[in-house]
Amino acid sequence: MGRSFARLFCFVNRARGLRKYLIVAGRSIANSARAENLVEEGEMIAKMIATLLFTFGTVVASTHPPLARSIEPLPVIELRQASLVSLPGGRDGSGRIHGIDCNSPAEWDSAGNLFVFTSSQWPYRSSGSSLFDLTFPASPVTIWPRADVRGGQWIEATYRADDGALYGWYHNEPPGLCGGGSRLTAPRIGALVSRDDGLTWQDLGIVLDAPPGSLYCDTRNFFFAGGNGDFSVILDLSGRYFYFFISTYHRQFGEQGVAVARMSFDDRDDPAGKVWKWRDGGQSGQGGQSGWTEPGLGGRVTTTFPALVDWHRVNANAFWGPSVHFNTHLGTYVMLLNHAVDKDWAQEGIYISFNSNLEDPLAWSAPQRLPIYQQLGWYPQVIGPDGGETDKLAGQVARLFISGRSLWEIVFHRTDNNEEEDLQIPSRPSPRGRGVPIARETLREGAKEPSPIDFLRRRRPETPDQRPRRNGQ
Repeated sequence: MGRSFARLFCFVNRARGLRKYLIVAGRSIANSARAENLVEEGEMIAKMIATLLFTFGTVVASTHPPLARSIEPLPVIELRQASLVSLPGGRDGSGRIHGIDCNSPAEWDSAGNLFVFTSSQWPYRSSGSSLFDLTFPASPVTIWPRADVRGGQWIEATYRADDGALYGWYHNEPPGLCGGGSRLTAPRIGALVSRDDGLTWQDLGIVLDAPPGSLYCDTRNFFFAGGNGDFSVILDLSGRYFYFFISTYHRQFGEQGVAVARMSFDDRDDPAGKVWKWRDGGQSGQGGQSGWTEPGLGGRVTTTFPALVDWHRVNANAFWGPSVHFNTHLGTYVMLLNHAVDKDWAQEGIYISFNSNLEDPLAWSAPQRLPIYQQLGWYPQVIGPDGGETDKLAGQVARLFISGRSLWEIVFHRTDNNEEEDLQIPSRPSPRGRGVPIARETLREGAKEPSPIDFLRRRRPETPDQRPRRNGQ
């Protein structure tokens, strides 16, 4: 949990029962055997508590809280360890298999075949009858080039239309923005369409980028000097709008974080200039009228989850890389987020948020940390394992992927009906007295506990060779 528990009273709930434990530290015990037993019991309980409770971590210490409003009651999230499922990476010309370097969308065809797209500088496609028997390695796809699109392309989102057409959106990193010798770039987002299940794609052009003058080439950030990227896209239940959940790396601190844009469904074949970013009326000078008023190409944003410390500082602290799905069991949208805590994008944790109304970008609940304590990768996403389920649609039980690997089932439990009527959730005071909603999670009987580690002690990368690979760097 990243904290030392010296004295702790805690109720630990184990499926349908409540047991009370008391840990006492610094107390003299005559019977050394008993003392040894108490120490072992205390360690066991501390691990159990680490597993049972979400932690809002370093985020709550900030004086710059997210704008998002909380929703109640929050669902109960259960994580179960499961057998490893890996999304297939692609093989390059040297024979090396690439890792997964972005969100990985999935789509079904009418014949019951599942197609999954993974990317690392370039997109690859695998297929199979289910999530558990995909072809390996994935095969490279073809994107017909455009003169105005240079640099790597990562397909991060897709949509299957009723006529079988496959629409996609990619993260693009143009080179040379800060001089020929600089690795720095500023991502932008483009659109695609395919008529052959994603084997070949027509590039429809760039639809989202940052405002002119927002590049900051003196940044301390290891990767980006600005831009809009690291995103997901989902069609709302009404079928009227595609919603883009984007990461923004603007030079101005006030426009950094996770923001939202949208495009009419009818504009999907001619999307350039048709995407609109959401901005708060008080910031946009629209007389207090908030809305989808800023152009996707060069427009400004109001962030749903603002950066906590400037992305361009050594101690950057921000959420990024949202992945969103509609959960049929909860009847609401669920977002997973990365949380970077320095200029090298060290991953502090995976966070979750909920929203039942995509039209309100400020209705997302305050992010809560998932109780995962292994060394964490990037790009958390939920993929439903059943027929018809994808990265955008899942039910009560789904697979949780991080960097294309799933070691967990994620189970969503409602708390607004009788499903959990006898489930008692232990409360936990907000650190520093801040009004942060308490996230709630329970470990069910038969579920295995992840091995907690003190992530504050993790050795952070210190040199470029030691840093995790991101976007081919």
